[in-house]
Amino acid sequence: MVGVKRRSTLLGLGFLMFMGIAVYFRLWAIDYSISYDDTEILRRQFDIANREAMDESAEWRLKYDEEVDRVKKCLKELQEFQESSRKAEDASGINNKLTILKKENSFLLERVETLRRQLEEEKRKCNSQYMN
Repeated sequence: MVGVKRRSTLLGLGFLMFMGIAVYFRLWAIDYSISYDDTEILRRQFDIANREAMDESAEWRLKYDEEVDRVKKCLKELQEFQESSRKAEDASGINNKLTILKKENSFLLERVETLRRQLEEEKRKCNSQYMN
């Protein structure tokens, strides 16, 4: 009984292995004929896809280069604007300094005039004392 059961199991397993190998060879034969015919088609499709990818890559590179040029131009304009605003600030600072210096100069001129008068008075006093 055990021998019969074992023998039927082995026969079933052998039959399944035989069927599996037969299905595998059939699929291999179908796949081989399909892949042989489709190889050229796949190669063409790959070449087309590759060219499209290269074109798209070139387009993106061009866009990137244009953006880089635009950013460089904007940075240059910004630097020029900053330099001109610094010059304007310097000019306004210079104008303020000039105004302060003019006020100081007028004050000093008044002081010099006052000192000159005092000197003249002292000279008169000395002359008047010398004459007496």
